[in-house]
Amino acid sequence: MSKRALKKYLDDLPAEALQEQILELYDRLKEVKEFYNFVFNPNEDKRLDEAKFKINKEYFPPSHRRPKKRRSIAQNTIKNFQKLGVDPQVITELMVFNLETICRSATMREIYQESFYKSTLKSFKETIDYSRENSTFTTISERLKILIDQINAEDWMNRFAFFELIEEGM
Repeated sequence: MSKRALKKYLDDLPAEALQEQILELYDRLKEVKEFYNFVFNPNEDKRLDEAKFKINKEYFPPSHRRPKKRRSIAQNTIKNFQKLGVDPQVITELMVFNLETICRSATMREIYQESFYKSTLKSFKETIDYSRENSTFTTISERLKILIDQINAEDWMNRFAFFELIEEGM
């Protein structure tokens, strides 16, 4: 159904029927419930803390189990924040926190998979692009420079690509 057809359908519905449909969507779909919960109670700081905990747990699990280090967990959390319309400053903070967590985990144990370095570079590029689009780059530039210093000190195989990205971003 096109947006135009949906608009016509909704215009023809009486207010009570529309209200019933929204309540049904709220009950059936987790995304709708989450959206309305965010709209009426944004509490971005609490959501940010929960997201940081989730990302940190991926690399530093509270139990002594082996960390999974899945990039997808952070990416899905960040996408979810963007869908909800969370403040770009908060999203940028989460993106940088993710990078800092990745680098912290890499200092503890050497990583041999090339895919790890590629995905970290991709996250780094996404962070720079997003922060430039939303005018939040100046608030994170120092933290990114610190990360690059860490990456260089640890002699990552693609460390020069990080330098190039930060130079382009400046």
